[in-house]
Amino acid sequence: MGNVTSYCASRKESETKMTISSNGWYDNARHVPSPYFDARPKGDDISLLVVHNISLPPGQFGGPHIEQFFTGKLDPTEHPFFKVIHQMGVSAHCLIRRDGEVVQFVSFLDRAWHAGQSSFAGRERCNDYSIGIELEGSDFVAYTEQQYQALTQLTETLVSSFPQITTERITGHQYIAPLRKTDPGLVFDWQKFKEKLKG
Repeated sequence: MGNVTSYCASRKESETKMTISSNGWYDNARHVPSPYFDARPKGDDISLLVVHNISLPPGQFGGPHIEQFFTGKLDPTEHPFFKVIHQMGVSAHCLIRRDGEVVQFVSFLDRAWHAGQSSFAGRERCNDYSIGIELEGSDFVAYTEQQYQALTQLTETLVSSFPQITTERITGHQYIAPLRKTDPGLVFDWQKFKEKLKG
């Protein structure tokens, strides 16, 4: 896999520079390590970025439950849905909250458990070679400008650090698991996101 390429991304609206450390942690994120990860298969390159959405309870934003879910601390008594999911053992590399805060759970060098059964361009097991980014949201509620800005900034840093993640290799969960998943949904503005990346 090799070391992460040293890189500083210039933020469009400030002089702040963002980097990914040599052990795969984003310096513009709050770090909340998850136990739900393992090593990527030896020799696999990081070459895909997958955008997801999540809200817990479904359709509700702003609480602590997503972080609790990704760290194995979700209380199944707090909501009926939590009884179904609290032992699933899933994670993502990062979560982008509605206010644009980035929370990182797994080093980009490791395999987060975000995609499940999936394939991209004929290649299965997307977790092996992808980075998973969750947006706090749902398929039916527009994402915030702060989320697009944070996603763009993070993506620019990732693309420079992992050059095999090209624009054509940035996709949604719904496209790598179309029979199972619908996120980030029709409300995610791919054109807007790609234009921000070009800008």
